[in-house]
Amino acid sequence: MEPLVIGLFIFLVIQRLSELAIASSNKKWMLARGGKETGEGHYFLFILLHSLFFVSIAAEYFWTPFQLTWSFWVALVAFILLQVMRIWCIATLGRRWNTRIIILPDEEPIQKGIYRFMSHPNYVIVFFELLVIPVLFHAYLTAVIFPILHVLVLTVRVPAEERALKERM
Repeated sequence: MEPLVIGLFIFLVIQRLSELAIASSNKKWMLARGGKETGEGHYFLFILLHSLFFVSIAAEYFWTPFQLTWSFWVALVAFILLQVMRIWCIATLGRRWNTRIIILPDEEPIQKGIYRFMSHPNYVIVFFELLVIPVLFHAYLTAVIFPILHVLVLTVRVPAEERALKERM
């Protein structure tokens, strides 16, 4: 086992769990200010997808031979760039960032930062993370399957968000 790779895996798990804690805190903050949650019925799909993503990476890592190769270093650079973009998304939304769909009725959607350029940048970033992160662990099957599953979940999620934003007005 490569200590760098194990450390990276632990970092990712802690990062994602921390984000769930931030989202929970932000949810309470938003609901206390009159926020309305919608789309709860499909939220479990995100939890299931991301949980199985980590299980799949771990399984592939332990069941296949691993060597640090050039693909690891290329994927690591791509991962770091994606993390910068992810932090940009979270920082731009501030207390309004969440893993759930919660709309503050009296507030306009954020149109600054990365959100000036696209409506759902976090989903695009996550798509690329689901491609890049498995390459760090030589989990190539995971890198093929999970981006596809992410897109399938987004076929439910994005329309639900768009409806919520339109109904806010």
